[in-house]
Amino acid sequence: MGTLFTNAHCAAPLCNPSRAALMTGIRPSSSGVYTNNQPWRASKALANAVTLPQHFTAHGYRSIGSGKIFHDSFADPASWQEYYPTKNSQKPADPLPPKPSMNGLNAANFDWAPLSVADEKMGDHQVVDWVIRQMNAKQEQPLFLACGIYKPHLPWHVPQKYFDLFPLESIVLPKINGDDLDDVPPMGRKFAKPQTDHKLVIDSGQWKQAVQAYLACIAFADAQLGRLLDAYEKSPFKQNSLIVLWSDHGWHLGEKLHWRKFSLWEEATHNVLMVVAPGVTKPGSRCDRTVSLMDVYPTLVDLCGLPPRPGLEGVSLRPLLANAQAKWDRPAVTTYFRNNHSIRSEEWRYIRYADGTEELYDRKQDPLEWKNLAGDSKHAAVKQKLAQWLPTTNVEDVPTGR
Repeated sequence: MGTLFTNAHCAAPLCNPSRAALMTGIRPSSSGVYTNNQPWRASKALANAVTLPQHFTAHGYRSIGSGKIFHDSFADPASWQEYYPTKNSQKPADPLPPKPSMNGLNAANFDWAPLSVADEKMGDHQVVDWVIRQMNAKQEQPLFLACGIYKPHLPWHVPQKYFDLFPLESIVLPKINGDDLDDVPPMGRKFAKPQTDHKLVIDSGQWKQAVQAYLACIAFADAQLGRLLDAYEKSPFKQNSLIVLWSDHGWHLGEKLHWRKFSLWEEATHNVLMVVAPGVTKPGSRCDRTVSLMDVYPTLVDLCGLPPRPGLEGVSLRPLLANAQAKWDRPAVTTYFRNNHSIRSEEWRYIRYADGTEELYDRKQDPLEWKNLAGDSKHAAVKQKLAQWLPTTNVEDVPTGR
């Protein structure tokens, strides 16, 4: 339909700071929002920030939405003129499983199991129903319409039929190196926490079951996306609407002996990004340039001809949308907690932690990021070049709010 960015990366490898950064255009290092329990509006930099939907509202659009757009606890009612189910409740609840820990690990929401329910009972399905109704309704103003599909967020509970798509005997596990963390600095090992989730999964013999459940949730989310796109194809908006498909971060399934997000490695920083812009993008095009979710806000403002917002820390992707092979020399910066950063270029990943320790990976030769080259003097120039992109400001943490 449009341009798929194969090398897109988040501003932070967890929900709240990633979403706050995308929706305000201001990096975590500039706002002090680094974790999921920090109210992002409590940041001095974000207290009066004009969010992406607010900017569109200010220029004649009706901004509405449903589902997970901001992080659950900090939905920012001021950003929306209408929200389903409410401005403070981003999506209907999902059906509960028969017991709290279906996989027997007793690890809170790190749980998975099929549900004996119809799709229509799932919160994401109801969100998409509402969004489709808005697409089919007569609109008096241009529309900024946001749809946040929650899955494949934990817990991995979706209808049985999606599990059936991935028989256990067909599951291919990620490649891992048992010594992978030996050359990783202590802070990287601390973030990896191999003795928690990974040990639980291995000791319980449920690695394939976990991957199956993750894939089932992706298939469920894909089905909801398909419903949206089918409705879009039939809607009056088809000829003059932009679509941006994005995810807030990536996910580990045991790579580097780690699970979930919460790292500065490829699996956690790499995310989905696709843009459909009639008259600009070419259907089916792929762009391998390194881009950031920080670029979404300025790109939409540019494509829609709105006045630019001062202070945005990303750039418009219009040149790459028009020509996927255009020259591009900007790496992507990802921040996890204060003053821990990853710089991802097309060829390298450079990580510097708050204590000054480093990782460096040659992405062309080592796509699994198994060999840390940071201590090799012959790569000093590479590190120096990438280090120029490290944020020069690392704002103190915003106080937690829950």
